[in-house]
Amino acid sequence: MKRIGFITLGCKVNIYESNALKNELIQRGYEVTEAEEGCDAYIINTCSVTNMADAKSRKMIHKAKKFNPDAIICAMGCYVQTNPDAQNIEGVDILIGNGNKKEAIEQLERRFKEKNTEKYCNIIDILNQMEYEPLEVTTYDHTRAFVKIEDGCENFCTYCIIPYARGPVRCKKAQEVIAELKRICEQGYKEVVLAGIHTGRYRDNDINLSGLIQMIFDSVPKLERLRLSSIEINEIDEEFIELLRKYPILADHLHLPLQSGSDVVLQKMERKYDTAFFRNKIEKIREVRPNISITTDIIVGFPYETEEEFERTKEFIQTIRFSKLHIFPYSMRKNTKAVLMPQIPENIKKIRTAELIALSKQLEEEYAERFLNTVQEVIVEQEWNKEKWIGHTSNYLPVILDKNGIKSGEKVVVKLLKVKDLKVYGKINEKM
Repeated sequence: MKRIGFITLGCKVNIYESNALKNELIQRGYEVTEAEEGCDAYIINTCSVTNMADAKSRKMIHKAKKFNPDAIICAMGCYVQTNPDAQNIEGVDILIGNGNKKEAIEQLERRFKEKNTEKYCNIIDILNQMEYEPLEVTTYDHTRAFVKIEDGCENFCTYCIIPYARGPVRCKKAQEVIAELKRICEQGYKEVVLAGIHTGRYRDNDINLSGLIQMIFDSVPKLERLRLSSIEINEIDEEFIELLRKYPILADHLHLPLQSGSDVVLQKMERKYDTAFFRNKIEKIREVRPNISITTDIIVGFPYETEEEFERTKEFIQTIRFSKLHIFPYSMRKNTKAVLMPQIPENIKKIRTAELIALSKQLEEEYAERFLNTVQEVIVEQEWNKEKWIGHTSNYLPVILDKNGIKSGEKVVVKLLKVKDLKVYGKINEKM
């Protein structure tokens, strides 16, 4: 039996796509594992969101080759799609971009049978790709299942390479999403995450994201918690806020990328909102979900971010009271408008990044402490150590629990007792 080792970098969409390929390979009789020594082939699903992601993608390709110099190496995904120099990496046998990842399986099988030594490369014109690639996951690596509902982005923010990596918005049919969710829930999964590159742009004829979520709640009664991977603030409409009000199983957590708290910088980024709009939407969300966890992305050191604009970002972050920040030093990406803008020195980026990391820890701790001595539902996910599990509440608090006879995937009622190192420690009240 041939063994295929996987390395997956980047976003939840990449995780989903790798899982879909793993499922297909298992059905065809292959053994699938995380990348380790001795595999017959390696598939590296790459990322290109930053320069660091590019570097890590190259590193993982070289690492796979070191695991087994005789193995077939397949590199695919965003780094391959956006970097022509990927074709020159020594030792790569198969290169596949985005929009046709399933071809990796066909090429592996052909290479196993024919012992072909010529490099294969298929990178489609992703900017003109109009068809959604039909990938589906049947089994999952974690207790939280992901369902990819959308691919592509058409925002073309001035800093971002993703539209060039993923192409235009394409969506899975609503009935296919429903069918997949039903199969997931029949397997006993209690939480599902809807994932996409630009999830809020979901559309199947006249069905938008809110319409899809309503269909899910109407059609999948066994679903216990539905979470969104990310959504843009300007896609939070009254219909979506009404869903938050009506359905507690819609997770009490939203990830809403801000990127900057300065209107000057937001305009240079060509984001589709300003801080007043962002604040107003947050207020409307909190009218129906007062304790909701709002996490965000912040880009540090974008062109035109003076010290004054950075201070405005910090003040705005504190005004909104985010529960966690995901912080990214600005990374120049070719083919984007921001490359031509005046750049901020790297040492200033590092100083500002450190300040926001400290602020994020403060906000995380303050948010978690609000829930001490309350009782919350926790879905148990994985081992923390030999004696304890870790799981998450609906509002995405990471909770450490004694094993106490419970199993991964169970939902339990927990009293939250203390916060330590940005983790919450709790005691199980009862099983559900």
